[in-house]
Amino acid sequence: MPNFHSMTKSFFLLLSIGTIGLLAATMRAVETYAENPGADGDGSFTIGPDYQIDPDLTDKGNPKGKLFTFSMALADSKIFRGDDKTLDPAKKPVKKERKITVYVPTSYKDGVKAPLLIIHDGPGQLSLIRNALDNLTISKDPKRTLPAFVAIAVENGGNDGKKSERGLEYDTMSDRLARFVHDEVLPAVLNNAEIKSAYPHFALTDNPWGRGVIGCSSGGAAALTMGWFRPDWFRRVIAYSGTFVDQQDDDAPEEAKYPLGAWEYHSGLKLIETSEAKPLRIFTHVSEKDIRPNDAEETHHNWVMAGQRTAAALKAKGYHHRFIFSKVTGHCDRRVFEQTLADTLVWVWRGYHAD
Repeated sequence: MPNFHSMTKSFFLLLSIGTIGLLAATMRAVETYAENPGADGDGSFTIGPDYQIDPDLTDKGNPKGKLFTFSMALADSKIFRGDDKTLDPAKKPVKKERKITVYVPTSYKDGVKAPLLIIHDGPGQLSLIRNALDNLTISKDPKRTLPAFVAIAVENGGNDGKKSERGLEYDTMSDRLARFVHDEVLPAVLNNAEIKSAYPHFALTDNPWGRGVIGCSSGGAAALTMGWFRPDWFRRVIAYSGTFVDQQDDDAPEEAKYPLGAWEYHSGLKLIETSEAKPLRIFTHVSEKDIRPNDAEETHHNWVMAGQRTAAALKAKGYHHRFIFSKVTGHCDRRVFEQTLADTLVWVWRGYHAD
């Protein structure tokens, strides 16, 4: 009679081999995937002082997709429970739950592994992005089109700056936010009963080139940080008014390696320029009035300087990068989104194709 322990050991060995084989097959698929977006749209551009909304960001009456909302309790998370030792909940309250908003465009076909765009500070720019999807996924212009990506807007955990849950999630220089989205948010979306009822074979792509992230302010810095630390998961980055400054908690463990937080992307450390180039496609923006009155010098909090130096570092390293400087606009100014977001989405998704 076969030994039970030997059979169990053999079973788990086969299971491990199967898992390793599946991971290897996934990596081979990513390695063989290739696109040639070219350099069209790369570079630095200045806009303003006059602004108008792009027609592709308005409701043109095209067929609409489906919108879903649900909540995730922070207490159920293994990554952002709302009880981190860096927080000061008495002064900066933490939310009990975060809302997740999902938009599935009408061009999505059930069963297809859809590309996706994570939106920080959800719902964020979702209203404009919905219109862009409705209009540009059916565009006949091959140079101005979008894939039928699923937009997933993720609400932050509350408040802002150091000692806050939002600050912890967005300003920390680590892969923690990427792990939270990858390990907890995406499975929650895939397992949502309402979405599965509407799309029984709903699926999201595993191809990192099919995964984008957009954010503004600290959410913009977080978009780059997700791609920077986990390019194996997220490779298309959109950062408006990015807070590439020192807003990381002073007692965060990451301070040991990155003492100036996101400022290190362009600081004397020269993180972008001295690191091996990563497989990323990156949009960044800064407004003329992102600067605050006391930030005229290099204080590690000068947002305009930080945005410009980050753009310069990305250019020097040879990334596919598009940078916008907007005149007479403020922090996360809606006028900038209304004029540029369609162009930004088209540029950041250029070259993508189903794998």
